[in-house]
Amino acid sequence: MSDLVRRASDARIARDGATWRNCTVAEAAWSLAQTSPDVPAFYLESGTVSYGELASQARRLIAGLQALGLKSGDRIAFQLPNWIEVAVIDIAASALGLTVVPIVPIYRDRELAFILADAEVRAAFIPQTYRSTDFLNMYQTLAADLPALKALVVLRGEAELAAQPLVCAFDALLENDAEPQPLADVDPNSVKAILYTSGTTGSPKAVMHSHNTLTRVIDNMVERLALGETDRMLMASPVTHITGYANGIMMPFVTRTTTALMERWDAAAAVEFINATSATLSVGATPFLKELLDASERANSRLPSMRFFVCGGAAVPPQLIYRAGEVLEQCRAFRVYGSTEAPIITLGWPEDDARQLAAETDGQVFNYEVRILDDDGVVIAQSGVAGEIATRGPGMMLGYQDATQDASAYSDGFFLTGDIGFLTERNAIVITDRKKDIIIRGGENISAKEVEDVLHGHPLIREAAVVSMPHERLGEGVFAYLLLTSEAAAMTLEEVARFAEEAKLARQKIPEAIAILQDFPRTPSGKVRKDQLRARLVRRS
Repeated sequence: MSDLVRRASDARIARDGATWRNCTVAEAAWSLAQTSPDVPAFYLESGTVSYGELASQARRLIAGLQALGLKSGDRIAFQLPNWIEVAVIDIAASALGLTVVPIVPIYRDRELAFILADAEVRAAFIPQTYRSTDFLNMYQTLAADLPALKALVVLRGEAELAAQPLVCAFDALLENDAEPQPLADVDPNSVKAILYTSGTTGSPKAVMHSHNTLTRVIDNMVERLALGETDRMLMASPVTHITGYANGIMMPFVTRTTTALMERWDAAAAVEFINATSATLSVGATPFLKELLDASERANSRLPSMRFFVCGGAAVPPQLIYRAGEVLEQCRAFRVYGSTEAPIITLGWPEDDARQLAAETDGQVFNYEVRILDDDGVVIAQSGVAGEIATRGPGMMLGYQDATQDASAYSDGFFLTGDIGFLTERNAIVITDRKKDIIIRGGENISAKEVEDVLHGHPLIREAAVVSMPHERLGEGVFAYLLLTSEAAAMTLEEVARFAEEAKLARQKIPEAIAILQDFPRTPSGKVRKDQLRARLVRRS
């Protein structure tokens, strides 16, 4: 088995260590269970769950995981909706020194086969079925090619599981009679989570975060927004994304700001849930804010408890930020900027007198260093001049699991974001373009190359160029320009979508529109000018 146990370098600890908590989620959970056992940590649509209840379940799960043979350094995955069991899994993993691998629920066979093998996952936590998808059958089909996988832990299952190889019920692990074995100390600088994000190479990249880098991400928000015990985070973003994982699942233990956890986004239900739980802030992609404002107006509710809506993950129209100030009683909405590798580089403008800055910039840099680089990698000192955004800070990833990918990801220790923009005199970032060949659809990164690789498998497609197109709700959609072989007279969107679906491409990656061309605009060296292809779609919209 590969040695994937990594930790922050001595140089990184020397630079950022003074800002880190050096405490794990498990340590925080045990402490809160002692001091505040009956205090709600999570508000659910079905009720509340206290710190004491979560700690008790986590201790029982630890014994169950030890009985499965899991030990420090092993990787466990969860591909789950926003269920409270994720918090229990996270505490137990933290206490055992396991690395968690969150997998977004929309991923299917193609992505799963790569991630589970790449991370050498030993146990996967999954629903039996969820929203018409048979997760158990999908994982069982893949298991034959995953020698590291030793257990499929099924949550909220209904069918009998006992006789099925590899399979066990989550509840059965909690009821395990085995005595917990002594726990070794867990290094907060070791890898806590591996999160997979789409890049320009086609296959997802494995981003490594430590206990310390993830808690620093949360602390940045707490410090900037002055959050306290009376604040409550509405979290409807998937807990398998870094946004939902850190600011939803981890936040109640790292801070005393609790979480109002929604299983899935529904704007009308969110209005009721916010009012019922007195939620004070939320972090979500652009569609969430727009739909929340629409639903608030329909319900004639100005959501008086809401103080902040942190908006990012897709383009945020300035008028949407202004509208939030008009529709909601006291809520300050603002744009933020970051990525899985460098989460929340900017943290907006929560001040009352900064609405224009909140609407027309991508946020003020907070607890990060930012450089703007020209095409030769030289720092551009002048504000207002665009170049590639490079950054470093205490919340930045440790690196990619595949260390060879780090070489092209950094410049002088600064992470190269692949985004083009500039810094203002107020140290705010304004994004103007994208250098990386990705599509950001509703906050989800989609690799254009991955989609192209699938389309190139069609016998009648000679070449494909996949780009982002404007999308009213999700910010960006998937558009495929195609060159056909001489045998093909035409091709329909339905034919392309059916082929991509049969290739097991996740639904959100399947092209939503296509155009057949005779050739692509190209550079003198033959490279496709995707900037020109994207510009055609912007003009058309």
